[in-house]
Amino acid sequence: METLYDFFAKPIDPKQYNGVRISLASPEQIRQWSFGEIKKPETINYRTFKPERDGLFCAKIFGPTKDYECNCGKYKRMKHRGVVCEKCGVEVIQSKVRRERMGHIELAAPVAHIWFLKSLPSKIGNLLDMTLKGLEKVLYFDSYIVLDPKDTPFTRCQLLSEEKYRDALETYGTKFEAGIGAEAVKALLENIDLDSLYTELRTDIKATTSLAKRQKLSKRLKIVDAFRNSGVNPSWMILGVIPVLPPDLRPLVPLEGGRFATSDLNDLYRRVINRNNRLKRLIDLKAPDIIVRNEKRMLQEAVDALYDNGRHGRVITGSNKRPLKSLSDTLKGKQGRFRQNLLGKRVDYSGRTVIAVGPNLRLHQCGLPKKMALELFKPFVYYRLEKKGLVSTVKSAKKMVERETPEVWDTLDEVVKEYPVMLNRAPTLHRLGIQAFEPILIEGKAIQLHPLVCTAFNADFDGDQMAVHIPLSVESQIEARILMLSSNNILSPANGSPIIVPSQDIVLGIYYMTRGVLGAKGDGKIFSDPDEVRSAYDSGMIDLHAKIVVRIDGKKVNSTTGRVLLWEIIPKENIVRMSHIMVSSEEVAKSIHESIRNGESFSQMANQYSESSSKKLDGNIGLLRKEEFTRIFDIDDADQAFSIAEGEISEIILSQDKYHIFQINEKRAEIAFEAVNKVQDKKSLRDLVDYAYRNLGPKATVVLADRLKDIGFKYSTEGGLSISIGDMIIPAAKEDIIKKADVKVLEIGRQYTEGLITQGEKYNKVVDIWAKATDDVANEMMSAMKVETLKDSDGNKLLDKDGKTVYVESFNPIYMMADSGARGSKDQMRQLAGMRGLMAKPSGEIIETPISANFREGLSVLQYFISTHGARKGLADTALKTANSGYLTRRLADVAQDCVVMEDDCGTLMGVD
Repeated sequence: METLYDFFAKPIDPKQYNGVRISLASPEQIRQWSFGEIKKPETINYRTFKPERDGLFCAKIFGPTKDYECNCGKYKRMKHRGVVCEKCGVEVIQSKVRRERMGHIELAAPVAHIWFLKSLPSKIGNLLDMTLKGLEKVLYFDSYIVLDPKDTPFTRCQLLSEEKYRDALETYGTKFEAGIGAEAVKALLENIDLDSLYTELRTDIKATTSLAKRQKLSKRLKIVDAFRNSGVNPSWMILGVIPVLPPDLRPLVPLEGGRFATSDLNDLYRRVINRNNRLKRLIDLKAPDIIVRNEKRMLQEAVDALYDNGRHGRVITGSNKRPLKSLSDTLKGKQGRFRQNLLGKRVDYSGRTVIAVGPNLRLHQCGLPKKMALELFKPFVYYRLEKKGLVSTVKSAKKMVERETPEVWDTLDEVVKEYPVMLNRAPTLHRLGIQAFEPILIEGKAIQLHPLVCTAFNADFDGDQMAVHIPLSVESQIEARILMLSSNNILSPANGSPIIVPSQDIVLGIYYMTRGVLGAKGDGKIFSDPDEVRSAYDSGMIDLHAKIVVRIDGKKVNSTTGRVLLWEIIPKENIVRMSHIMVSSEEVAKSIHESIRNGESFSQMANQYSESSSKKLDGNIGLLRKEEFTRIFDIDDADQAFSIAEGEISEIILSQDKYHIFQINEKRAEIAFEAVNKVQDKKSLRDLVDYAYRNLGPKATVVLADRLKDIGFKYSTEGGLSISIGDMIIPAAKEDIIKKADVKVLEIGRQYTEGLITQGEKYNKVVDIWAKATDDVANEMMSAMKVETLKDSDGNKLLDKDGKTVYVESFNPIYMMADSGARGSKDQMRQLAGMRGLMAKPSGEIIETPISANFREGLSVLQYFISTHGARKGLADTALKTANSGYLTRRLADVAQDCVVMEDDCGTLMGVD
């Protein structure tokens, strides 16, 4: 009974590993792992679907296909557990052993392991001091190799062609030993004494003066030392027996219609077995040496393909012309065993879907589809439903959730409230590729993402997908909220500048609203404060672009309506210049306070009575923000001191048994109006956010960023900017510039034909002429796009007092997009409306003939053909750059993984305490 209980009991934890070592196995080790030799290439009987005996799926070797049932059906059920059927030879055991039991193939002739032959530097080649080319000639039966020269003039490991070998046999007979194929290489490796070779190499390295020779010897020494330390015999690199993977790791699955889907490894093993059996038969038949050698070479190639298909010779393909996936292919690369299954795992409590923009979200929020949230938070919902008494068991809670009753959605709302979730966008190239958000339940099937975090994720909304993960433990939730919440990750880890900055539509909207226009409605009006400007704009009295005068902080400022509206959303944190008196006695404090109220000088009283260090400066303590004030004076109610007007004094404030009196000398907004009172482009908005973060702190910056997003989208929509082909203004001077350049190029061509200049000089001069012409066209185009004629509301041109046309800065949408930094650049505009200019060949050399047309005019066939060079090169470079940077990242992670921080955290935020 106890054994039965043990059988059904929970399995004990798997073995504890300190490490995994990958090394060569000896032939004895391979035979020890094996449960039997595979002699036939057959897999299963296609009539009975049972494994063929001694085949690649043999039940006798690998175990039964059904739990506790032998192949012939004599023994069934668990009562026969452990019995070996005398009829079919199958052990009655669980079928899962077919995932663990290995087989082996005894090779009729030894073969070289391709990893140790072809992986540079070649391990076999280095040990024998042979080139890879020479080794391949021996292994693939092209050349003989001298094993023991004895008294002949040959040297050990010397290569002999077929002809030379025959001549040597005639000349010396059996006075020397030579061989061919893997047997010969194995004999050489068996004769290596690693210890004496190690000593010999060290002596040679010390003795040699040649740098190249020393490097070569060092490489050999490194490999010899590795073999000595690992205890691996070099001759094991030549295989006499090869292990066969358990059948359930290379399955054969029946499909509809009587066909089968099989692992590529089965085809590769079948090739090895077929060639091995044929070689055995040829050896038994005492076939001619040339036929046997050819079969041995084919066996070597079959084993090469099994271990690493395509490494030697052509790739072995299947029936559908697809390369067969070898053992190396299953291990290496992104889809290999290590990176796909061991390093990258699928986790519970996660999901993925397409992302859409969420313009109404706050920075710390994301929109999570309700159905998705219900699936992710199911266990939490079950618990909450049970706790609320709506259900009594988990089973009934499950049914209730499946019915999706209103109570379920209400409960989900409670569960999700303030519960952080993590969003990740692949590829996660820096730590901001995964951030935490508070979920807002939404209808639909797409995750809504805040527009300002797109830069950090490198996300856009053209079909990108993102994964959502739920932190389960309380600790992980706290970490997600404090360390990973998007509103706590404003700065880029790469350079310390803000990464949460307005871009694209937001920049365009704010740029549009802060532009001024001559003659707009309400031009020249004067307002007493920003509120009055807002009222006038809302009532339609003034235009968004009207140039107005407004009083801000007691000063008259020339501005525009849009800039004043932008100023409304800027956090109005005050910065103050103040003076300070500190005394120990309440009576003294009251007396000083009364005296100052009656007209005594604050600085004089500070100089006379103050116990503070600012006494020497007449009480003056300079510019302070609210947080600094709170930190320095340890006063919780900073508002009491900051709320008083300029020139006034505060009430007496008690803090740490001291009595304080403050006077406000100067009061100003932390972000000055000057920062807003200009046309805002991407750079100035980035500077604004940066300044806010440095001076107002993260909280105010998050509020500012969200407000900028809202106002940017609002005025981007109201601006209604669109692009038409007419907005791409081709400069009038373009034709003339190109004609002049053509004349200069013809002149240089004439000079070259007359022999006055060389080919190189001609090339350089022509390239310079066209580069200048391209720049001239671009400048003319920018000039044409930058300005437009001033028109009235009816579209008529307005003239100045001298009757001349008035030009103002253009509202051309393409120009505005490039000028604001929202999208595009001067270079792209040049290609749209100027000329594409000079192109480069794939080699990097510049083609002398430029593309004089632009995209608005359209390109000729030849011009398109020239431009394809650059397009193709761009795509190829992008792919290579991605692969290289990914590889560098993985190497960095690999070398850094052993670095463990052992020091205690000292808790400082500014540096080492």
